[in-house]
Amino acid sequence: MTTELGLPTLRGGPSRDPARPDDPRLVDGFGRVATDLRISLTDRCNLRCTYCMPAEGLDWMPRDEQLTDDELNRLIAVAVRELGIDELRFTGGEPLLRKGLEGVLSTAAALRPRPDMSLTTNGIGLARRAEALAAAGVNRLNVSLDTLRPERFAEITRRDRLSDVLDGLAAARDAGLSPVKINTVLLRGVNDDEAADLLDFALAHGYELRFIEQMPLDAQHGWRRSEMITADEILARLEERFVLTASDEDRGGAPAEKFVVERRLAGTSIGAAGGPATVGVIGSVTRPFCGACDRTRLTADGQVRTCLFATGETDLRALVRGGATDTEIADVWRDAMWGKKAGHGIDDPGFLQPARPMSAIGG
Repeated sequence: MTTELGLPTLRGGPSRDPARPDDPRLVDGFGRVATDLRISLTDRCNLRCTYCMPAEGLDWMPRDEQLTDDELNRLIAVAVRELGIDELRFTGGEPLLRKGLEGVLSTAAALRPRPDMSLTTNGIGLARRAEALAAAGVNRLNVSLDTLRPERFAEITRRDRLSDVLDGLAAARDAGLSPVKINTVLLRGVNDDEAADLLDFALAHGYELRFIEQMPLDAQHGWRRSEMITADEILARLEERFVLTASDEDRGGAPAEKFVVERRLAGTSIGAAGGPATVGVIGSVTRPFCGACDRTRLTADGQVRTCLFATGETDLRALVRGGATDTEIADVWRDAMWGKKAGHGIDDPGFLQPARPMSAIGG
C-alpha cells in the first residue's frame, strides 16, 4: 500500500497527529529517534543472487519514476538540516550503477553538519571506483561476499565475478575506506560450511566480517524460516575454530552483535595492528533489534519507509514535484516516522512480506 501525499492533500487535509511532540527530529511513538538514513539509489543490479531475485532479473523502475540527482540531493539536505539525520548509507540495487553517483556523494558530503557516509555494494566495478568514492566523501564501505569459491560464487550470484569482488575489497582498503566490512548471508546446504573460512579470510586481510540472517525480502517470496541459518547456528560454526567473546562495546542502534575473536588453538587475539579482532552477527529475524532502531529509509523513487519490512510508504517525490517547501516535506516525513510500528512482526501470525524486494527497498 502506498500513501499518496500530494501537495493538495498536504495543504488541505487534516492537521498532524496531536500526540506527536513538537520535536524537529524524526521521533516515533515508542521513543525512538531516527538519525540514520538508508538511501536506495537504484533498483538495478548486475548480479542475480538466488536469495534476492530470479535468474531473468526484474522489471526495473522506469527512469522517470526515479528521483533525479537534484531531487535526491534536496531530500538528503532536508533530512540532514531539518530532521537531525547524521548518518547516510547509500544502497541499491547496486549503487555503483547509478549515473552521477560521485556527484550525489560530493553534494551530501558538503552538507553542514557533515553527515557520516557509507555505501553498500556488491563490489563489481569497485576496484576502479574506490579512490573516486573516497574523494567524493564516502567514509567506509560494506561489500557483499557469500563465498570464497569461484564455482559457488557463480552458483549463488549467477555470474562468474568473484575475482572482481576480491579486487574491489583490496582497492577499497588501499583507498582508505576503512573499515571495509564484508556482508555475508549463509544459505543452508550451499555455503554454510564456509563460515570459519570467511572469517579467516577477513582477519587475514584486515576486513570486518558481518554475517546476516537471510530475511524474507526475496522477489520470489520463497523464504522459509525453517531453511534459514540462524544467528545461533552461525556462532556455533564459528566456534568450531574460534573463541568468541561478546564485545562490551555499546551497541547503540547498530544492527550487529559484535564478538571479539581469538583462535581456539592459539588462544590469542588476532586483530590487525595488535588490536582485537571482531566479527558481527546480524540476527534480524531471531534476534531482532527493533527496540533500538534508529533508521529511516528513502527508496530510489522517493518513498519513505519506516521499516525494512513496512507494507506502506509515504510519497515524498510527489511533494518535491508538486512544489512543496522544505518545511512541508520535513513535516510529512516526521508524520510518517511518528507512525512507525514497534517491530517488524516477522513472528506474528499475520506477517506479510513487503511487496517490494530488497533490491527495490535498499539494504
